[in-house]
Amino acid sequence: MDSGTKELYRTQEFAKVAGVTVRALHHYDRLGLLKPKQRTRSGYRLYANRDFARLEQIVVLKFLGIPLKQIRGLLEADSNLAAVLQRQQEVLNEKRRQLDKAIRAIGNAQYAIQSRGEPDWKLFQLVVQEIEMQNSQEWKAQYFSAEARAKVSERQKLWSPELQEKINKEWEQLYADAEACLHENPAGPKGQELAARSLKLINQFTGGDPEILKGIEAMWKDRANWKRDQMSDKFNKPAVQEFLRKAAEAKKRG
Repeated sequence: MDSGTKELYRTQEFAKVAGVTVRALHHYDRLGLLKPKQRTRSGYRLYANRDFARLEQIVVLKFLGIPLKQIRGLLEADSNLAAVLQRQQEVLNEKRRQLDKAIRAIGNAQYAIQSRGEPDWKLFQLVVQEIEMQNSQEWKAQYFSAEARAKVSERQKLWSPELQEKINKEWEQLYADAEACLHENPAGPKGQELAARSLKLINQFTGGDPEILKGIEAMWKDRANWKRDQMSDKFNKPAVQEFLRKAAEAKKRG
């Protein structure tokens, strides 16, 4: 962003020099992120050179995946900004690690074709798995705050493939048992036993962290908008999901 030597800019001028849209500036103004302190006699906004620095901070934090509503608080409290940037750096490092794995898998598959003259289909299977994992993480990330994504990234380091397989089997068994109890009262003994098992599995993922749990709840509430390939058919059972939801609510009340 080159502010040049001019001291005050109308909105369109400022947007052109800064390389953003007028619409974006109006949006930042409404959110209280970037409010010009001066106006013309006719009421038009006037941006100053100091606003370029503020805008640059907003653009960088937005690029890092931090929600606009959170950015305002960060810019007003420098003590929190360093911690949030550290957590966001950890998220990006984990994302880079996953991308490196996918790139290596593709490279190995390419090498197999060049050296043998034919593909190694097991390597292609690994490529698909790595890319699907990336897609899954990208899709789920929209429901979690930057802080929650950083915490999830840290917890993933504790998860081995063997543990993930074990947890998946426990979820599958839970759904199968719940499907067999749909005629039961969710607040009854069987429903409450299933609710306890469900809560235990959720806590294994969240570690009891309320910020991660908030993301899971947001994702769950939006399940009507999930694409079919974003959820295994094993878990795409609305009646079972509703039964477990009622059982969990009954457990909270109890």
